[in-house]
Amino acid sequence: MASDAPLSVLVVGAGATGGHFGGRLALAGRQVAFLVRPDRARQLRRDGLVLHGPRGVQRIEPVLVTARDPVEPPDLILLAVKAYALGRAVEDLSPAVGPRTLLLPLLNGMRHVEVLAARFGEDAVLGGVCRVSAALDPDGAVRQHTDEAVLEYGPCGAREPAGLGRVHAGLRNAGFDALPADDIRASMWRKWALVAAIGAVTCLMRGVIGEVVAAPGGRRFAEQVAAECAAVAAACGVPLGAGGLRQVTEAVTQEGSQRASSLYRDLLRGGPTEADHIIGDLVVRAEERGVDVPLLRLAHLHLRVGQRPSG
Repeated sequence: MASDAPLSVLVVGAGATGGHFGGRLALAGRQVAFLVRPDRARQLRRDGLVLHGPRGVQRIEPVLVTARDPVEPPDLILLAVKAYALGRAVEDLSPAVGPRTLLLPLLNGMRHVEVLAARFGEDAVLGGVCRVSAALDPDGAVRQHTDEAVLEYGPCGAREPAGLGRVHAGLRNAGFDALPADDIRASMWRKWALVAAIGAVTCLMRGVIGEVVAAPGGRRFAEQVAAECAAVAAACGVPLGAGGLRQVTEAVTQEGSQRASSLYRDLLRGGPTEADHIIGDLVVRAEERGVDVPLLRLAHLHLRVGQRPSG
C-alpha cells in the first residue's frame, strides 16, 4: 500500500469502545472495516453505525467483515472486545494479521498483551489505555456521555516496531486525543489497579462507591482494596507511586459517588464478567510473588460463584 494512503484499520468489535474509536477514525477519512458477529452485522447493515456525542448525531455506513471473509492485512488492528471473548477474537482476526500489521488491544489488565504477544510476536503488539464514557443504546447506537475521548498507546516490547510512525500519523487528528506513551505498561498498570479496585469494592459490597463509603467501615475497606492493588503492581515491578495510589484511593472513597464498574453492572445483569481478567489475574500474580491479597481473592470468588465461566 502506498505510504500516502490512509491508515487502514480493522476494528474487532463494534460495541461502545470499538464503535466509538472506529467510527471516529472512519469519519476522519481513515480506511476502516469492522470485524463483527452476525447479529451486530445485521443491525449495522440495517441502521448504520450511529454516534451520539459532542458533535451531535453522526451516521456512517460501516464496512463490515466476518471471520469467514478474506481481508487484506491492515496497518492496524484495533481490538475492542470483552476479555472473556478474547480467545475467539484472536482466532477470528488471525487471518488478517500481515507481516507489518500492528495490534492495539483496548482491554483492561495485562494478560491479553501476553496472549497476543505469544501468538503474533511481542513487536507486533502495542499497549493501549482508552478513556471514554460511552455505551450502546438499546437500538445499537453508540452514545458518548462526556467530552473526554483519549487513546493512549505505545509499544510493549523493547523495540519500536516498524510501522509505528504510520500509526502515529493515522491516529492524529481523528476526532479523539491520541497520545503516544513512553511507558505504556505503566499507564496500563495504573488503569488496571483503578478498574480492579472499583470492581472489587462495588461487587463485594453490591453498591456504588458512595453507598459503600457511607456504611460503617466502608471507607477503611475501600482503602485496603486500593492498597492491595498497589501492592501487586509494585511486586510486578510497576509501582503506582504516591500519586497513583492516591488516585485509586480517592476513586474508591469519594463520598456520594455514583461510580461503579462494568464488572458490577455485568454482575447485576447475571451475564459473564471479566472477573478472571481484571481481578483474578491480579490474584494470580500476587500469589506468584507472595503478596497477600485477601480482599481481592474474596472479590474474585464472589464474582465467580454462580457466574458462567469466562473464556
